[in-house]
Amino acid sequence: MDFKLPKGKKLILFDGVCNLCNSSVQYVIKHDKKDTFMFTALQSEVGKSLIEHFNIDTNKTDSILLYTPEDKIVSKSTAALKIAIHLGFPQSLMGIFFIIPPLIRNWAYDYIAKNRYKWYGKKDACMIPTPELKSKFLK
Repeated sequence: MDFKLPKGKKLILFDGVCNLCNSSVQYVIKHDKKDTFMFTALQSEVGKSLIEHFNIDTNKTDSILLYTPEDKIVSKSTAALKIAIHLGFPQSLMGIFFIIPPLIRNWAYDYIAKNRYKWYGKKDACMIPTPELKSKFLK
């Protein structure tokens, strides 16, 4: 791949036109006290590069991915829970849901993801970060 993630960082790939996804990114930014996460839209060059590198079918996974420096990528409910456990207390308590089998967790996740545009709406273009947050986003 043609980019390096800074040491100790994790990259959240999100649907840049989804209002729910954008709200979730804002929530993570607000609660990421250890400055662990960076962000990029799935529609960005970095996002497209990772999707291609990991051969991800965007018809099956199109809302959130978590990329770690160890060159690993996780999706759906596993990504959401791994993000939550890095946000500290009380969000870290969400890790308890790892006891639920991924098949069941991902069914609930997919149901929400499938309806996210209908329930929360959609933007015409990807979110543009403010100048203060620009360093947290990859293009």
